[in-house]
Amino acid sequence: MDMQNLGEMEERFAALIWQNVPVGSGRLVELAAAAFGWKKSTTYTMLKRLCARGLFENRGGTVHALVTQEEYQLRQGERFLEARFGGSLPLFVAAFTRRGKLKEDEVEELRRLIDSYPGSSGPKGE
Repeated sequence: MDMQNLGEMEERFAALIWQNVPVGSGRLVELAAAAFGWKKSTTYTMLKRLCARGLFENRGGTVHALVTQEEYQLRQGERFLEARFGGSLPLFVAAFTRRGKLKEDEVEELRRLIDSYPGSSGPKGE
């Protein structure tokens, strides 16, 4: 699957599809016209691109997701982390904590996630 380099409009269109799957292709044309001002041909061209990238498939005139939006976002996050921080989550978090970009509730949420991680030496992993 080549999901690495979706353009902005491809991502916006994919989000529209995920919000409505399964969706008939005719209905998708209506949704894209309302959301983006697209013509039928533009919608089908973009849909064909996203199907070729392995995100969706058009079966019998109904568009189905092959990858959930959450799976797509997770893969994008992993690619970003690898490309920008050598795959190091601590380096990524450090980039925010050094600049004071995290709110206290975000810090607490990170602590909870770490503590609940299997094998963690935190409260649940003890």
